[in-house]
Amino acid sequence: MSTELPWWYLALSAIIAYAVGSIPTAVWWGTAFFGTDVREHGSRNAGATNTFRVLGPKAGVPVLLIDIAKGFLPVRLLPEFSGLEPYSNAWVMFRVALVVITVIGHLYPVFADFRGGKGIATSLGGVLAVHPGGALICVGVFLAVFLASRYVSLGSLAAAVAFPIAVLLLFHERSAVLIAFSIVMCLLVFYTHRQNIGRLLRGTENRIAWAGRNPDGP
Repeated sequence: MSTELPWWYLALSAIIAYAVGSIPTAVWWGTAFFGTDVREHGSRNAGATNTFRVLGPKAGVPVLLIDIAKGFLPVRLLPEFSGLEPYSNAWVMFRVALVVITVIGHLYPVFADFRGGKGIATSLGGVLAVHPGGALICVGVFLAVFLASRYVSLGSLAAAVAFPIAVLLLFHERSAVLIAFSIVMCLLVFYTHRQNIGRLLRGTENRIAWAGRNPDGP
């Protein structure tokens, strides 16, 4: 086992992680099975939430699960072939970098004109691979806030805040890399939801619609 990652494997892994993250699940699934590009309806966002809103659970559930898998699999599998010593600082940093690269792929997918989603499901998959306990806390917070408010964006923001708090206060994490990672992921969620934050403050944010009967409705 090594504590240094070969440059070529880092480059190859970055390409793979970005390519996997770039798979536009919502676009391909909606087009292939429902004849609908979700980017042309609802919030015009290529993510699981808009897929639920536009096409309903039959499309939303598989898109959600695949997007989670997109975040989980590269982070879980690529380090296995890196030759790095498990749990070494380099190993942790490599996994954290893979999460960020995969999420960037989802946000700016090369396979969909760089018009992606907001990265929540893919981020969850990556966090699940890196810090399962923190991921479960985030899911719990998201569900509680979402079920109370029916705002997916508000649930996502609350979960993002919960992640660094859980890492620091509940799990007493000592790794500076993981602490920094939790903060970066929180900030990234706030960045991708900046327009949602504005709508929440103005009281114009849409609640989730499940039926999928009115693609251009709220």
